[in-house]
Amino acid sequence: MILVISYDEDHTLDVISRLEAAGREVARFDLADFPAHGVINFDSSDGNQPDCTLTTPTGHASLAGCRVAWWRRMRPFSVDPTLRTARDQGFAASETSQALHGMFHALNCTWINPPSLDAVAHHKPYQWETARRVGLALPRTLVTNQPERARRFIQDVGVGRTVFKCFLAQAEAWRETRLVRREDLAQLDAVRYAPVIFQEFVPGADLRVTVVGERVFAAEIDASATSYPVDMRTVVNEARVRPVTLPPALTDTLLRFMSRLGLVYGAIDLRRRPDGQYVFFEVNPAGQWLFVEHRAGLPISAELAALLARLDAPAHAHDRERATTSQSLAGRAA
Repeated sequence: MILVISYDEDHTLDVISRLEAAGREVARFDLADFPAHGVINFDSSDGNQPDCTLTTPTGHASLAGCRVAWWRRMRPFSVDPTLRTARDQGFAASETSQALHGMFHALNCTWINPPSLDAVAHHKPYQWETARRVGLALPRTLVTNQPERARRFIQDVGVGRTVFKCFLAQAEAWRETRLVRREDLAQLDAVRYAPVIFQEFVPGADLRVTVVGERVFAAEIDASATSYPVDMRTVVNEARVRPVTLPPALTDTLLRFMSRLGLVYGAIDLRRRPDGQYVFFEVNPAGQWLFVEHRAGLPISAELAALLARLDAPAHAHDRERATTSQSLAGRAA
């Protein structure tokens, strides 16, 4: 059985339909159903393997036969609305987290991505330092909540040549990457409220590199002639998108980077300067892929389904796949 942790609005249905068409059993759960609308059972007795089951309005599954799990995208827990105080709501959510995450970590299966490593890999300063250590080029960067430090950085790099951005792109509080303008300098005192990322603006074409196991799918997203070339995410429908082949040395470095983070899947954002240098921005361990799959004709969904199916093979074949993957990851990290 293949366990998928995601929700309806995420782009997992094509992969799931491919798996089901191939005869694989798939159980998908939305963490937002727990605990208010879901049932969690972990029954351990007499020294036997625990009986772990999850039930929600959309499905029921025993996790005992799970050989592979896809840690795709999570939403916050939903607690019973009759719990009125923040203390009681927080306690219910905390207990749910302890139960579910404990069950997930107890499963004898392969994760894409391992939840604990996935969580750590989301943190950008850690990504940047890991990228630097494997030899990737990065833009000049400052993270600070000190206004004076931000002013000095902008003065050194230049107004109109410095961008600022947030750590997480949240749908309910979306903030695109922006160039620092003269009028923004008067607002820099607001930096004291939360750390802000400031970076040297890198001209060139964006590259979205989607890594699925050992496979690397690269698409060039040229937003230079669009209405907002600073952040391709806001104008991807205007941009020119095409598949590209990365230099072999860069591909090897990116795979080594993913291995250092312990990630099986990730969506990497690079930019290629006019002089041909590739600059690393970030990796999203839960990044979207359909927009480049459709625009560039890259078979990412098919590769995700194939990888999950291979890992869901009978135990002896599954063990060989895991051994091969582990040896490959160790080789990349070396």
